[in-house]
Amino acid sequence: MIYTANARGCAVIVLHLDELLESRGMTVSELSERVGITRANMSKIKTGDAKALRFSTLDGICSVLACQPGDLIEYVPEVH
Repeated sequence: MIYTANARGCAVIVLHLDELLESRGMTVSELSERVGITRANMSKIKTGDAKALRFSTLDGICSVLACQPGDLIEYVPEVH
């Protein structure tokens, strides 16, 4: 589970790529090859270091992992 932060440093987006890969017995290398992006770019997505995620990449990830975007990305509202 990877948390990304907004401009104020509060965690608001949670990525569940690790859990999805593990549950499907798949590596980052295999996923990147099947999606058609470099392993480096997939690693950035996996670690939360990506600045953006193209819809075509999201489509590829969801297709390969047989999941919905909401299974991969979760919005967690800020708690004040």
